Amino acid sequence: MNNQDNFYSFSDHETLCSALADVISSILQKGIIKNGRASLMVSGGSTPVLLFKTLSNKNLPWTNIDIGLVDERWVAADDNDSNEHLVRTHLLQNHGAAANFTGMKTPAETATDGENECSNNLRKIHHPFDVLLLGMGGDGHTASLFPGAEKLKAATEMNSGKICIGITPVTASHERMTLSLPAILAAENIFLHITGQDKKNVLEKALIAGEAEEFPIRFILQQKETQSNFNIYWAQ
Repeated sequence: MNNQDNFYSFSDHETLCSALADVISSILQKGIIKNGRASLMVSGGSTPVLLFKTLSNKNLPWTNIDIGLVDERWVAADDNDSNEHLVRTHLLQNHGAAANFTGMKTPAETATDGENECSNNLRKIHHPFDVLLLGMGGDGHTASLFPGAEKLKAATEMNSGKICIGITPVTASHERMTLSLPAILAAENIFLHITGQDKKNVLEKALIAGEAEEFPIRFILQQKETQSNFNIYWAQ
């Protein structure tokens, strides 16, 4: 893996976040110069918190930046399990507070019922997404593309025409809304941000040829690993 051109290894997470924040900032600035606006789609979890804090302090033209979510648990926006809550707490702070944020959660009772409204909201974000930040779980899931989920096939159908889909993990809490695979792959730049030896071990297994459903991160790896707009940032 260390020989892959798109794999960047760092000695510690602080150094990784500093480097990745610089790269993301540069892409967003170039996007604004080219198109007037730029977009950043982010994932939840504990891993990106330091990156969010680092980005929030960047002196960017945030009023021209749209921020959205790659996936969301179907809980209230102020719930501690909410990715929107995470983003508001750590990214939409400091300079980053001026960004335009679009969440995924709607008033609908279920994520499936909320698909149309969420889709309409997401389409207001600058397209194609300039930067899309992914994480990965210990089971190889990314976004809310979980192994064994009933709607995994629908969420990864490249010709579905859907930008998002409601999905219920078998091994994790809460119904979710997730970007569809075609929406993820359409991003201009995709970054996989992971830490720790355990995640690296999972990634190495996922890089071995096999069914994508076993490690859903394969849906991304199999189509993006040789392309210059997909990069993996890892720190011990």
